[in-house]
Amino acid sequence: MATGHHNVHPLPQTKQLRAMHTIIRDRGASRSDFVFYSRRIIRLLLESALDQLPFEEHAAVTPVGETYDGLKFGTKLCAVPVIRAGDSMLDELRQVIPDITVGKLLIQRHKTTKLPHLYYKNFPEDIADRHVLALEPMLATGGSANMAIDVLLEAGVREENIVFVNLLAAPEGIAAVQAEHPHVKIVTSSIEERLNENAFMIPGIGDFGDRYFGTTDSAAA
Repeated sequence: MATGHHNVHPLPQTKQLRAMHTIIRDRGASRSDFVFYSRRIIRLLLESALDQLPFEEHAAVTPVGETYDGLKFGTKLCAVPVIRAGDSMLDELRQVIPDITVGKLLIQRHKTTKLPHLYYKNFPEDIADRHVLALEPMLATGGSANMAIDVLLEAGVREENIVFVNLLAAPEGIAAVQAEHPHVKIVTSSIEERLNENAFMIPGIGDFGDRYFGTTDSAAA
């Protein structure tokens, strides 16, 4: 899955990953299966995203008295989920880093104009000194993503310190983000074929938040 940009990092398209995608993309999938396999993919995403952060050399003495020349995180972290769908990713991240500092953003896209609107933000005071994992399952047109990044930049976060983590990404969304914010790293589990006329991804997954949180009976776009 070539991307043409060194700051776009899709997960390796293993048979296991494709099998899990087959389950969650199926419109007939039960909510329990959708949540279970989405969480498995999200965990893979987060491990890949953490690998994009800076590390420092750090030695550990093993139980046999030898030294292991290893690594440790070289930065302070902050997770910023985009409410509501991004909260699904935060739950998994807290399983990996229980004490991670968390900010919040609420950005919603108008159903007719497709334009994003910022409703709420709340960041730690020192967010400018941190690397940020921005969590949003869907990167479609890139409008909401660019707004989220702009809000982080206004708070003092450096562009190169932002890792945007999403489950699915459309080529149009990737291009939009990279055109405005070329230093932001994007980590995704799948780059889709395209957007349709309603800005839904093809082949897609439907509305991730509704399917994950059980707020609709239909998984179809």
